[in-house]
Amino acid sequence: MNARLESLLERREKLASLIQDTELIKNQNKYRDVMREFSQLDEIYITNNELVELSAQLSDAKVLLQGERDPEIRELAKEEMRELENRLHETQERLRFLLIPRDPLDEKNIIMEIRAGTGGDEAALFAADLFRMYSRFAETKGWKFEVMSSNETELGGLKEIVFSVNGNNVYENLRYESGVHRVQRVPETENSGRIHTSAVTVAVLPEADETEINIKPEDLRIDVMRAGGPGGQCVNTTDSAVRIIHLPTGITVHCQDEKSQLKNKAKAMRILRARIYEAEAKKAAADRASTRRSQVGSGDRSERIRTYNFPQNRITDHRINLTLYKLDMMMQGEVMELFDALKMSAREEMLRATAS
Repeated sequence: MNARLESLLERREKLASLIQDTELIKNQNKYRDVMREFSQLDEIYITNNELVELSAQLSDAKVLLQGERDPEIRELAKEEMRELENRLHETQERLRFLLIPRDPLDEKNIIMEIRAGTGGDEAALFAADLFRMYSRFAETKGWKFEVMSSNETELGGLKEIVFSVNGNNVYENLRYESGVHRVQRVPETENSGRIHTSAVTVAVLPEADETEINIKPEDLRIDVMRAGGPGGQCVNTTDSAVRIIHLPTGITVHCQDEKSQLKNKAKAMRILRARIYEAEAKKAAADRASTRRSQVGSGDRSERIRTYNFPQNRITDHRINLTLYKLDMMMQGEVMELFDALKMSAREEMLRATAS
């Protein structure tokens, strides 16, 4: 850890000089990347300085305690030492977490897919609720999101919705949402008051740039057709809907929300790249995986990860055994506490893996 810390602090010093270069500022993309890296390293620098300062204060307190005879002052010195030791331990742990190598995917934008599973109309209604939860959370973070494809039900639910989220560290915060979300509540369509259990599947795909995924034109089958479902006068009268099949993998994407065939094709290609990127990332992760499995889970969309119990206002994440009785607030987008707990659990698992 000490060698890594020294290396990162040296890198920060180099970046501190580099960001003063007027030539760098002219290249906005490179300047943005450098500033992002500098910000991450600067947090390590500040935390390490706090650690050095606390260590010095603790040493001074010990010297004071050794030379002091007055009982009251000695007790005050002991109390100050206990507080400094607690703060020192917390800062050491924070620095250890910051020194864990970051996943390069954490800074990626994402494409998120929500699909109704078992439960019919109630599952579709809950899929719409989840979409609102994520979109409200995105608003609090200042992220941008765009609906790319959707399939609504007559009751206002969603059989399926695909949308992109762009912003800072989007994947880092939302990566653990992939899986099966189970809901327990009395459906709006239920007259007898019985609690039903339904399920919704969520997939979180890091969005790939065109340079990261090379898709050959000859590997694609592109079909155009008239869009189906509600959508206005022109939807069913023009061949605006697009279906793209990636022949080597069999991955199929269908987009019809836009009236423009070109816009639907562009959205479909973004989704296709993300799905291929996810498939390749999972294969690479499986190839290098050890017998140790992360407590947070693999991100497999077939894994049941969470239960939303509305009668008890309870939300439970089964991967980290966390239960919170504030479901109403979380459905309004106040989910940072849950997401932080998931990130912390993943980091602790990484620390245990590096220590063993």
